[in-house]
Amino acid sequence: MIGDYTYYEFSSILAMQGFAGLILFSVFVLMALGLAIIFGQMGVINMAHGEFMILGAYVTYFTSQFFAAFLPDLFGAYFFIAIVLAFIVSGSLGMLVEWGIIRHLYKRPLDTLLATWGLSLILQQFYRSVFGAREVGVTLPDYLLGSISLTDIIEVPINGLVVMGLTTIITVAVYVLMFRSSWGKKVRAVIQNRIMAGAVGINTKMVDRMTFGLGCGIAGIAGSAFTMIGSTGPTAGQLYIVDTFLVVVFGGAASLLGTIASAFTISQAQSTMEFFMSGSMAKVLTLLTVVGILMLRPQGLFALKIRR
Repeated sequence: MIGDYTYYEFSSILAMQGFAGLILFSVFVLMALGLAIIFGQMGVINMAHGEFMILGAYVTYFTSQFFAAFLPDLFGAYFFIAIVLAFIVSGSLGMLVEWGIIRHLYKRPLDTLLATWGLSLILQQFYRSVFGAREVGVTLPDYLLGSISLTDIIEVPINGLVVMGLTTIITVAVYVLMFRSSWGKKVRAVIQNRIMAGAVGINTKMVDRMTFGLGCGIAGIAGSAFTMIGSTGPTAGQLYIVDTFLVVVFGGAASLLGTIASAFTISQAQSTMEFFMSGSMAKVLTLLTVVGILMLRPQGLFALKIRR
């Protein structure tokens, strides 16, 4: 016996908490991938990243409403179309923001922090004025409802499995794009030595714009995934932005492996501790642990050598 639980019940509950941590890990990875690309390459502190995520969530919500009203026979396929639309809309807005604001603030990280923080407030108010202050939720297709019973205690929600599968696909796609494509070589060249990359003919401004758009587009996909596990509101992105920055800094800027390892470590630690204490205390202890590790290893778990 462990407290009021048998060993079987205790291990089953821990397994369910671990799976809940995997769902949280999936959201963290999708959010942090885009932020790691943006922060790692350009040194831009994008405080509006959560709002790009919520834009993707709203796109998913309105896509579901459109299919329910005009294409009910195809309602089961709306989510996959919404993912593509969320990526396009969030990525396009990201490229517009890079052209209109960010490109004027390179090498001034504190200014990018203030500018994107102001942008986040503007977007929150825009969402509140256009979409309303009330939180909204999507109606999931029937095949995403329910759960799979592994034992008489452990049940795995199907939508959680879909979120993890989507995260795996996006992570592999980002890896192929960054490390197995000619465009990825240009991005890595700019990361390692921007001046030399420009000297050999790489259009560094276009690389920056496309990379910022890619990061924001991935945040939009994270928003689509978010609609399956939570409701969408104008300020919902603020709930994840701190954790996302924590994941990126802890993993090491511009490190894909570090981002994944950091997201897994933080999500599992937080989810497991929530079984023994309140959610707020679990978050505080996780934060203190990460801060302590960063004091010993300020470059993060994995760090790339970058020459500006």
